[in-house]
Amino acid sequence: MRFLILIFVLFGSPFVSLGVKPPQVKISQHQLQIPVLKGKKENPVLRIKITTSDEGQFLGGIKISTNGTSNLSDIKGVRLFYYGQDSLPGNMETTKALLFSIVEDVDNEIVLSGNLKLKSGDNYFWLSYELNEQANLLNEIDASLLSVLIDNKEYKPSANNNIKQRIGVAVRKHNQDGVHTSRIPGLATSNQGTLLAVFDARYESARDLQGNMDIGLHRSTDKGETWEPIQIVIDMGKWGGLPEKFNGVSDASILVDKNSDAIYIAGLWMHGVIGDDGKWVENLTEESNNWNHQWLTKGSQPGFGVKQTSQFLIVKSTDDGKTWSDPINITEMGKKEEWWLWAPAPGQGITLKDGTLVFPTQGRDKTGEAFSNITYSKDGGKTWQSSNPAINESTTECMAVELSDGSIMLNMRANSNKGVTDHTNGRAIAVTKDLGENWQVHSTSHNALIEPVCMASIISHHDEENKSVLLFSNPNSMTARNRMTIQYSLNDGSSWEKGLLLDELSSRGYSCLANIDENTIGILYESSQADMVFQAISMDDIIKK
Repeated sequence: MRFLILIFVLFGSPFVSLGVKPPQVKISQHQLQIPVLKGKKENPVLRIKITTSDEGQFLGGIKISTNGTSNLSDIKGVRLFYYGQDSLPGNMETTKALLFSIVEDVDNEIVLSGNLKLKSGDNYFWLSYELNEQANLLNEIDASLLSVLIDNKEYKPSANNNIKQRIGVAVRKHNQDGVHTSRIPGLATSNQGTLLAVFDARYESARDLQGNMDIGLHRSTDKGETWEPIQIVIDMGKWGGLPEKFNGVSDASILVDKNSDAIYIAGLWMHGVIGDDGKWVENLTEESNNWNHQWLTKGSQPGFGVKQTSQFLIVKSTDDGKTWSDPINITEMGKKEEWWLWAPAPGQGITLKDGTLVFPTQGRDKTGEAFSNITYSKDGGKTWQSSNPAINESTTECMAVELSDGSIMLNMRANSNKGVTDHTNGRAIAVTKDLGENWQVHSTSHNALIEPVCMASIISHHDEENKSVLLFSNPNSMTARNRMTIQYSLNDGSSWEKGLLLDELSSRGYSCLANIDENTIGILYESSQADMVFQAISMDDIIKK
């Protein structure tokens, strides 16, 4: 030993003098802007990458700072998972990653200890938080890496990217309540302040109509902190002697009448299957595999009958969404006979200042081309009338908002945006002053709000001084359903400001906004972290003053 020390003193490190390089270690960290959810055990909050030059070094532990977390009591437990050379977390509740360490006593600094043999090259770890059910939705959580212990030597990481993550609720998860996939969110706040979340309960697969699916609903009486068990509010069962998979209902839109105790939910019902040739398929049974969709080929056709066209249904509640009426079929009220389809546009309807009830709707004209329009009632929901198409181009899912001058702006998914990545990519926008008898293309149409061709949401929010702000949510991308974002406009939609990024990863991308109170809005959306995520957001966090 004295001989080795003498060599080191006289000639430097023996590794160098013998031509052997000491192990090289590089540590980096990265946070994703994704929601951290109540009701979900594993939530990815920090990615740690350890790059080593040699095989066989041992990780003994990591030290984490929770500084930036609003309230440490929101965090129930902390776990660290080893992902090998996989850099994305996936679904942490089902991914077969190796659990490295657990800590349940959360403090400002956390040490997660263990013993793991590292591979040469990149080694990825994900830090996971589990939240307490009492965690406040308006709070944020944070994590950053302080140091890593490898072969009893402490290494410091590069700086993180300084992201705080917002808390949310996993309102719907995959395979929850015997439902394979929950899709197509709608959200509204009742006159009593109850939040009502509607969605497709797709029992057997994620596939669109036709299929075994009903309209489900959850209520929240505490501004979204907790949600009541699922209700099924539209279910056509085995109507007409056909199996449930040939009586699917989809694409719910919810409308609260601000001037009465009535709440309406609209949904689209498909009975049986209309084939590619436009003819209803006879003799369907449980074993039949026939399938078509109302937007594909001739899957919905001219006429009013259940064997000719998909049906527009409405249910009503007068007790704050606790119970619902049987469905009423209004297809003959609002559909022109020659149209191939007339359907709700999923999301939320509105009550105008004069009391008129307005649903956003969509359809296919006499040639099968897609259009967007509105459907309204001037007699408190007794009768409904559909407007002319809003714009002379192929558009579908839409939402309506009343502007300061009383006109209605319709914000539409435009099929022409598919594959378009230049300045012409943008939502189609039109305005009407006469309930859709006449429409004018808005100046921001196709040049303000980009999209990857996906459903989106728009609402009007009024603060304590009754000042109006328009809010818009969608995947803020031209190419992929990622970067779920809320944007805002202070001038009735003449221009838009970037507001708040909620989820940067890919998802199915549908969303619906609703007002909670003068200072807070809510959003229900299809997230990368669960089928349906709800988040409550302060307006101050959206509008950077």
